[in-house]
Amino acid sequence: MTADTTATAYFATGCFWGAERRFWNLPGVISTRVGYMGGVTAHPTYEAVCTGKTLHAEMVEVNFDPSLISYQRLCEEFWVMHDPTSLNQQGGDIGTQYRSSIYFTSQEHGAIAVSSRSVYQSALTAEGIGEIVTEILSADGVTFYPAEEYHQRYLEKNPNGYDCHSSTGVAYPASKN
Repeated sequence: MTADTTATAYFATGCFWGAERRFWNLPGVISTRVGYMGGVTAHPTYEAVCTGKTLHAEMVEVNFDPSLISYQRLCEEFWVMHDPTSLNQQGGDIGTQYRSSIYFTSQEHGAIAVSSRSVYQSALTAEGIGEIVTEILSADGVTFYPAEEYHQRYLEKNPNGYDCHSSTGVAYPASKN
């Protein structure tokens, strides 16, 4: 793949292990890495991130081929793989590192992320579920710090490991196109 046939997306859905597996299994995803993003500490460690003092979120970097999978489809998967109405918590995982976030890498991706949030919010509202608290921010000037090697593709190395995800149970609405 050449640089002009790939794109990058950043998603935080709580613990990064389960999210990474969900993304790496999607056709069109070229590679994934887990790491930390959105905080104030350069080159954070997992231990430092877990204190909450770095303000980083556990993040999944998704490199994908837009001719095989759309950013819209990645966003749809993002919304249903966790509970975006839960502030700084996913299931038993509590802290700012477990917040729900999207860091977009282009204005087009930013518009898609915001639009997809509105569509999913409508579905949640119809089910009596509260407001989405996901932050949607530009990745410009925000560094992604890869996590330690033992976190990379953790659930591939540990198939029975902790997946760590909860969800609302509400499917993303099917496109009417």
